[in-house]
Amino acid sequence: MARPVWAGVLSFGLVSLPVGMYTATDSHTIHFHQLQRGTSDRIRNRRVNERTGEEIGLGGIVKGFDTGGEYVLVEPEELDEIAPGRSQSLEITGFVDLDQVDPIFFDKTYYLGPKGKG
Repeated sequence: MARPVWAGVLSFGLVSLPVGMYTATDSHTIHFHQLQRGTSDRIRNRRVNERTGEEIGLGGIVKGFDTGGEYVLVEPEELDEIAPGRSQSLEITGFVDLDQVDPIFFDKTYYLGPKGKG
C-alpha cells in the first residue's frame, strides 16, 4: 500500500475528515545500491569526523550552514520554529475555476484519500 506524503484533517464547514495525500505518479528514476563485488553485501556509509577520523553517532551531529569559512549551527528545534505554515489541517474555504489558477502551481499531482476512521 502506498504511504502518504502528508496526513491530516480536511475541514469544510462543520465536517472534518482524516485524510492522507498520495503522489499521483511514481518516480521512474533508477536508484542503485553500493555492493561489495563478489559477495553482493550492501555497503554502508559511516559518519566520521573529517579532522580526527572518529566515528560519530547521530546524537553528536548538528546541521551547519557555511558562511565562507565559519559555520552557523542550526538545531532541529530552530528549523521547526521557522518552518512555513506546517499544519495537520487543510481547510476548504471556497472553489475557483481552473483558468483562475496560475499553471506555475501545477508542479506535481496528488490524490487525497481517506486515512483511518472518521
